[in-house]
Amino acid sequence: MSLLATIAVASEEGAHIVNELPFPAPVFGLITFAAFTALAIVTFAFRDVANRHSPKAEAYAREHGADQH
Repeated sequence: MSLLATIAVASEEGAHIVNELPFPAPVFGLITFAAFTALAIVTFAFRDVANRHSPKAEAYAREHGADQH
């Protein structure tokens, strides 16, 4: 059966619901927003981690000649 024939048969049957959503559509947006907010909080928690141990990093750099060019 060709694509046009399939479309014609589908349009003759009328619109019908194939599968209903498990919950209303705006809930999908709320779930996504909550997930991205959680990821943002995790990202925010790791800010400035490199500078927490800056004396240790500076000592390592001195020992391994990072200051020399």
